[in-house]
Amino acid sequence: MPRSTTPYDGEFSQYFAARVHSLRSTAYLLCGDWHRAEDITQAALLRLYLAWPRLSRRDALDAYARRVVVRTFLAENRRLWRWRERLVGEHVETAVPPATAERDHEQRMLLRSALAAVPPRQRAVLVLRYWDDLSVEETAAALRCSPGTVKSQTARGLATLRQRLGPYLDALSLAGEERR
Repeated sequence: MPRSTTPYDGEFSQYFAARVHSLRSTAYLLCGDWHRAEDITQAALLRLYLAWPRLSRRDALDAYARRVVVRTFLAENRRLWRWRERLVGEHVETAVPPATAERDHEQRMLLRSALAAVPPRQRAVLVLRYWDDLSVEETAAALRCSPGTVKSQTARGLATLRQRLGPYLDALSLAGEERR
């Protein structure tokens, strides 16, 4: 039996092909696991597909899709919070590798580990603000909260990152300046 198509399928397929990687990257930064990021992205894109005929503002699709990804992540965390392991303990010990590529990889892993220690809502704010480069107002719209909430969640999330990174913070700052 052939699959029925809607007049919107081609348009959605083009949007999907153009944005799936960006949405998956955002989901990965939120959850820290590529498999889970794939699941979050698929669930978000399914919701977007189902809402597609009702979406009148095609110019705001990216903001809407990003909001669906973040809300899917937050909803999943609310459901699974009992069963997830909490990161406890000291900072991750890493040796300084000789090669720049290896050092960059370790720094990214260290940052991802520290980001995973940030509570989900604060992590969502940090990812939207610093990875997706959204303004305070755009982040507030994506999360359906006030700009003041975005500012306070940003401050708390950054404080958690600084605390988690501890002695590695200076090394990360210096490495970023070396690349400029």
